[in-house]
Amino acid sequence: MEMLAPYTTLGLGGPARDFVEAGTAEQLVSLVAEADRDGRPTLILGGGSNLVLSDEGFDGLVVRVTSTGVRAERDGQQALLTVEAGEDWDALVARAVAEGWSGVECMSGVPGLVGSTPIQNVGAYGQDVSQTIRCVRVYDRTTRQVLDLEARQCGFAYRDSSFKRDLGRHVVLGVTYALERSELSGPVAYKELAARLGVELGERVPLADAREAVLGLRRGKGMVLDRDDPDTRSAGSFFTNPILTRGEAAELEGRVPGHPRWDMPDGTVKVPAAWLIEQAGFPKGYRRGPARISTKHTLALTNPEGVATAADLLELAREVRDGVLEKFGVRLVNEPVMVGCAL
Repeated sequence: MEMLAPYTTLGLGGPARDFVEAGTAEQLVSLVAEADRDGRPTLILGGGSNLVLSDEGFDGLVVRVTSTGVRAERDGQQALLTVEAGEDWDALVARAVAEGWSGVECMSGVPGLVGSTPIQNVGAYGQDVSQTIRCVRVYDRTTRQVLDLEARQCGFAYRDSSFKRDLGRHVVLGVTYALERSELSGPVAYKELAARLGVELGERVPLADAREAVLGLRRGKGMVLDRDDPDTRSAGSFFTNPILTRGEAAELEGRVPGHPRWDMPDGTVKVPAAWLIEQAGFPKGYRRGPARISTKHTLALTNPEGVATAADLLELAREVRDGVLEKFGVRLVNEPVMVGCAL
C-alpha cells in the first residue's frame, strides 16, 4: 500500500489500496477505463494542493497524473497554449510571463497541476482561469469518449465548475488557454494588488512586476509552498468567500452594519470569509490540538508540525464553520475537495 499523505500539501491521508502513475493522457484514459470496467473505485490525484484525504485512505485505485507537455501556437494577437494535465501550474505561469503571454500572471504561486485548474476554476487577485480557457480535453467516464469541451460547456462559476459538481464523471487530460500576446498584465482588478504595485485599479503593469507583486503577497500569507514555512502545510484557502442573496445580505447588514462586502454585478454580495472568521473569534494562529489556523492568513487551516490527522483538521474546520454560522448566520463552504471525509 502507498501512503497518500506525502502527495498532498497538507501532509494528510491514509493508504491507497493500489497506486499507479499515468505519464501520458493515453495511459490515464486506459487506466481509468479499465478500472471502470472492473468496477474499481478510482481517485485521480494531481498536485494534492486542494485536497483533504481521510485518515483511512482510499480503498481503490489512485492514479497520479504525471503527464507533461506544452504546445504553443500563435492565433492572431493571442497565444494558444495546449497543456497536459500533469504540468506544474506555476511553472506554466512563469513561462507565460517570460514569453509575453498575458492573462494568468495574477495566479502566480498557486500550487498544483494544470489539470486541476478548470475543476476548481482556480483564481487569485482578480483573475481566474475561466477568463482564458478556450477548451478542456476530458475523458467522459459515462460515454467512454475523449471530448474537447468549450469553456461555455464547463459551467464555470466562482471557484466552481461542472467538473467539480460531478467529480466522478470527467477526467481532465489537458487544457487549452488563450492568452493575449502582450508584455503588460491584464487590468489590475484587486485592490490589495493595486496598492502593492502602486497603481490604480484598471491599470496595466509589466508582466514581471505583476508576478513579483503577487508572489510577495502570497508569501506574506504563507500561500507559496516552502518546506521551511509550516504555514504552507495547508490546502490554501479552506473556505470560499460567501456569496449572499439580497435577502441574506440585508440580514447580515442588520446584524453588522458597514461590514466589508463586494457588491456583485448580478445583485448578490460577496463577503470576505477571513473577516467573518476573525470576527467570530478565530484569529490567526488559533489552534485546535495539532491543527491550527495559519499564523499569516485566517483562511488557511494548517498541519504545522506534520503530526495532525485529517480528523484533527476537520474538527478545527467544523469549529470555525459553526462559530461563524452562530455569530453571523452565514454558513461557510469548504473550498478543498474532500475524499472519504466531510464537514
